[in-house]
Amino acid sequence: MRLLHADGQTVHVAYCTNVHPGEDLDTIIGQLDRFALPVRRHLGSHVLGLGLWLSSPVARELAGDPRQVDRLRTALDSRGLEVVTLNGFPYRGFQEEVVKHRVYRPDWTEPARLAYTTDLADVLAQLLPDDAARGSISTLPLGWRHPWFGDRQVLAAEQFDRLADHLHALGDRTGREIRVAVEPEPGCVIETTTQLVERMTGWDEDVLGVCLDLCHLAVGFEDAAVAVPRLAAAGRQVVKAQVSAALHVEHPDDPATREALAAFDEDRFLHQVRAGGSPAADGTHGQLRARDDLGDALRGRRPLEPAPGGVEQPWRVHFHVPLDHAPEPPLAATTSDLRESLAVLVGGDTARTDHLEVETYTWSVVPEGVRPTDDAALATSIAGELAWLRDTLIDLGLKETA
Repeated sequence: MRLLHADGQTVHVAYCTNVHPGEDLDTIIGQLDRFALPVRRHLGSHVLGLGLWLSSPVARELAGDPRQVDRLRTALDSRGLEVVTLNGFPYRGFQEEVVKHRVYRPDWTEPARLAYTTDLADVLAQLLPDDAARGSISTLPLGWRHPWFGDRQVLAAEQFDRLADHLHALGDRTGREIRVAVEPEPGCVIETTTQLVERMTGWDEDVLGVCLDLCHLAVGFEDAAVAVPRLAAAGRQVVKAQVSAALHVEHPDDPATREALAAFDEDRFLHQVRAGGSPAADGTHGQLRARDDLGDALRGRRPLEPAPGGVEQPWRVHFHVPLDHAPEPPLAATTSDLRESLAVLVGGDTARTDHLEVETYTWSVVPEGVRPTDDAALATSIAGELAWLRDTLIDLGLKETA
C-alpha cells in the first residue's frame, strides 16, 4: 500500500515475508499466489507492498543472474505487488524448528554478513519500482552482545565502511538509492537507540541509518518521542520502521498471569524479557532487569522475581503480537505505545520515515485460537493487520493512494 503524507512524501506500507518459510526462488514466487495476492484482494488495494525476505542462497543466486531478478520482478508486477524494502536480518532458516540465537549469525564481524547484505542491495536496486524514491534493507545490530570485545567492534566498523562504499558505487551505477538500517534489539550489541548512536559514531550517515522495530523499542521501555529526536540530532535517519507490538505484563507475579504467559513460551524464537521501573526525565527507565528468554524469566535458574523491596515491575516480552489481536487479560499488548510511536514517525508536519513494514513473523507460534490453521486463514490474518495499520495512518492524516 501507498499513503500520501501531508508533506508530499509517499509512505510505503508492506508486510514482511519472513513469516513464510522459503529457501528457493520457486517457493518464493509460489508464495505470491498463496499469500500476497489474497492479502491484496482482501484489502482492496491496487498495490500491495512486500518487505521481502530472501535467504542468503537466494540472494546470491539473484545477485549473480539478472534474468532471475527479471523473473521475480515480472511475477511481482503481474500480481500488483511491489518491493521497496528487504529484511536482511535473518541469514537463512528463519522458520526452522529452532531458531533462537542462530538468527544472529553470521554477525557483522564475518565476511558472509557483508556479502549477504551487498547481494541484497544489488537485487533491491533491480526490484525497486521505477517511481520509488529509495530502497531500504534492515540488518542485525552488529551481533549478540557476547562475546563482543573492542576488536570485534573494529572489524564491524571496517565491514560497514566497505558496505557504505558499495552502496555509493551502486547508486552511481544504477541511479537507485539503497540505504541499510541497523535494527536495535534487546540482548544484542546495540539494544537501544542510545547505544546505536554511540556504536555508529563516525559511520556514513548518508547510507547507514536505523530500523526502528517498535516492538523492540517498547520492550526496552524507550519512548519514540525521545528516541527519534535523539537519532536525528546524531544524524541518523530512520530508514524504515517495523510496525509491531510486544507483550505487556502489568502484574507478572500474579499466578494467573504467569499461567497465561506460559502459552507464549515456545521453542522456535527467542523472547527476551525486560522488567522496567519508573521513567527518568530523559524518557529512559534506567537499568532494566533482563532475561534472555521468556522461559528463563518464568522458571530458569534465576527467574525474574520482584525488585528489591518487593516492588512489582511490569514486564515487556519480545513476542511480536498481531496488531489487531491483543491477548486476553490479564496480558496486554503495547498497542498504545505503538500508536504513539507511529504518531511521532508519521503524524507530524514531516514524515520521519517513508518505509513501514508489518513484521509479525510469529503467526506459527501464537497461542492456539489465534493461530491460523491454513493458508487462507494466514492471508486473512495478515490482511487484518495491514487494515489496522492503514486505518491508524489515515487517522493520523495520511491518505491512501494505492
